[in-house]
Amino acid sequence: MTRLQQRLQDVAPARLTAIRRGIEKESLRAQPDGALALTPHPAGLGSALTNPNITTDFSESQLELVTGVHADAQAAIDELTRIHQFTYRVMAEAGDEMMWVSSMPCGLPTDETIPLGRYGSSNVGRAKSVYRMGLGHRYGRRMQTISGIHYNWSMPGLSNDEYFALIRNFRRQSFLLLVLFGASPAVCASFVQGRQHELQPLAEAEGTLHMPYGTSLRMGRLGYQSDAQASLSVSYNSLEGYGASLQEALTKPYPAYEAVGIRNPGGDYNQLATTLLQIENEFYGTIRPKRVIFPGERPLHALRERGVEYVEVRCMDLNPFMAAGIDAATARFLDVFLLHCLLNDSPPDTPDEIAALARNQHRTAARGREPGLTLERGGRDVLLADWGAEILHECGPIADAMDAATGTGSAYRDAVAAAVTAWSQPDTLPSARVLKALREDHDGSFIRFVRAQSLQVQQAMLALPYPDELHAHFRAQAEQSVEAQKAIEAADTMPFEIYRQAYLAPRRLIA
Repeated sequence: MTRLQQRLQDVAPARLTAIRRGIEKESLRAQPDGALALTPHPAGLGSALTNPNITTDFSESQLELVTGVHADAQAAIDELTRIHQFTYRVMAEAGDEMMWVSSMPCGLPTDETIPLGRYGSSNVGRAKSVYRMGLGHRYGRRMQTISGIHYNWSMPGLSNDEYFALIRNFRRQSFLLLVLFGASPAVCASFVQGRQHELQPLAEAEGTLHMPYGTSLRMGRLGYQSDAQASLSVSYNSLEGYGASLQEALTKPYPAYEAVGIRNPGGDYNQLATTLLQIENEFYGTIRPKRVIFPGERPLHALRERGVEYVEVRCMDLNPFMAAGIDAATARFLDVFLLHCLLNDSPPDTPDEIAALARNQHRTAARGREPGLTLERGGRDVLLADWGAEILHECGPIADAMDAATGTGSAYRDAVAAAVTAWSQPDTLPSARVLKALREDHDGSFIRFVRAQSLQVQQAMLALPYPDELHAHFRAQAEQSVEAQKAIEAADTMPFEIYRQAYLAPRRLIA
């Protein structure tokens, strides 16, 4: 019996049934021709500041749909579907916009025309908008329009050290998820306008660029990447070390951002701070340790004071062939994969390994389906195909244990079996299917393909049964969120500059 199997045996079934998960899904709003919608967040969806299920991400044009916490993978997908149903109906009432079903954005206007998220006149609302203004200055607004799915996952009884061991292994093995579920091998040329890139034109189509063996350009050099953050070598060996790395990035001035300044000559805000990171959420990564925060609390303080509560998986693309962008089988595979990361030996990371993992991620994002591709593992090159097959083989017993504990029949085993089949047949992977559909059905046009898929998903969502009480629930929630925002704004008395300085005070990062 392997150490992994022994550890799996030691996990009580009750702990497996107590695993919890939730989903956050971002999607741009697009016009019928595939251009970015420049309209405000639909009023019928309520307040982006206070609606717990429907908000915006970076842009006013970028919806974010958020589920609650669920004991069952299917239940999480079902709630995500219901939120979609309401959102699509409100959008249909307001006009002819659609939700863009690809992680890579639709046709984009000039950078400064992409609208930042707006959250009202309260200090907390203004801070959210100024933070987004800062992201635009630092990385460009185009990069921020990339959308994805975040999978939040927890298991009772885990210590901080166990969560960080899980995170280290996840970072080592997340290439598997990019290959299996990456669905962004192509982009609209407007996305890379004025930027250096290694993309190739797709066939004779104008306006579409791709990587022939790409899996998730979103997670590659064109995605959420930053030269400034590349200088951070954040260790995940302990909460203490992670917290110290983050604190330095949150408090140490960064010359390029000092040059931008906090305010422009007219007095408007350019960014919240001139440090390497304005706030904790600016730190990019494939996975993050998280804790639910109290109102006004800094996330790093919450982590240090009360420990890791869950992990946020951040490397999942929207699947344009799935109505909600993700399905229950994918969620179940993530459950198994995260358990695999938790139960395997997880040696400490080193600066050399952290650098190698970044190279592995970029290589997999750009070339993950390339025959014979190698990755770095323990200081030597190994075949990506062999390493992934080894992980998938080890996931089998974990899937069996989940099925036995949760009473889901063979649902977890089926999810892993589907992944094994897809791994051995790269042409069936989502990234390969996207390129095939582009070439065969849409004259090589990324915009035409995603527009067609977006309309198909919209029609499928609008055709689902939709009880009156479901609409009434979301409508009431939207109305309550508007009132909640008004109450926050009415209660504000502090000048914004005082609020900004107080929120960013270094002492608030310490437990």
